[in-house]
Amino acid sequence: MATREPTPQEQARLDAIRQQWAQKRKITERFDKIKHKIAVYSGKGGVGKTTVSVNLATTLAAQGERVGILDADIDCPNVVNAMKVELVPGYKDGEFTPALQWGVKVLSMGFFQENQDEAIIFRGPMIHNTLTQFMEGTDWGDLDYLIVDMSPGTSDAALTIMQTLPLDGFVIVTGPQELAALDARRSVNMVKKLNMSVLGVVENFSGEMFGTGAGEKLAAEVEAPFLGKTELRPDYKDTSKPSVLISPTVKGEYEALVERLKESIESLQPAAE
Repeated sequence: MATREPTPQEQARLDAIRQQWAQKRKITERFDKIKHKIAVYSGKGGVGKTTVSVNLATTLAAQGERVGILDADIDCPNVVNAMKVELVPGYKDGEFTPALQWGVKVLSMGFFQENQDEAIIFRGPMIHNTLTQFMEGTDWGDLDYLIVDMSPGTSDAALTIMQTLPLDGFVIVTGPQELAALDARRSVNMVKKLNMSVLGVVENFSGEMFGTGAGEKLAAEVEAPFLGKTELRPDYKDTSKPSVLISPTVKGEYEALVERLKESIESLQPAAE
């Protein structure tokens, strides 16, 4: 019996599926040399997600770990400014080589803006394609940790990372306010719906100004480790470098966060093997 030839529409769908699988395989191979891949995520902007990402990465690097940070916030990239990166990534034969600052390898859409004040106006498919290009075409080398600074919310950019990148899990950042915790809970629910792990919750901007306790309460409600609080301090006014390199107090807070994060990662290893 003769086999029916697929219609042009069916062939197009088959070709798209093959391309997606080929991309995912290439990305997985790229990230095989990275021991731990951790996304820092929040349900809304303005809770200090990038500040947490940058200080976590810099703390790990100061401890002798090989670290990279991928800025996955395509339309509002802030990692370049937060890290005060002076060099630019290399690009040769379709492959990026991340820039290096404070012992951390850095790749961000911010490198490719002619003007930092310019708005990056991308629709969903363009965000997906840019992230895929970063993941598929970057030579990170051998790393102990890759920190992925996610875009806020639960739409295209977050979904692309979750469905494409082989992550160990997510650090959820919330403020101490009730509404910040509500949005953080939504991001936790998205992570869990996609059968991924929550490595822990961080409460940022904690203290007298905005209150305290929402992060620990959220962690208990979603049955995730509470990694700790970072207080709103005058130390953050100096933006010449990541705050952990300026303030011993902030450094101590992040060293405690990193210790608990490593414990959380270690606790998941048997289940992942």
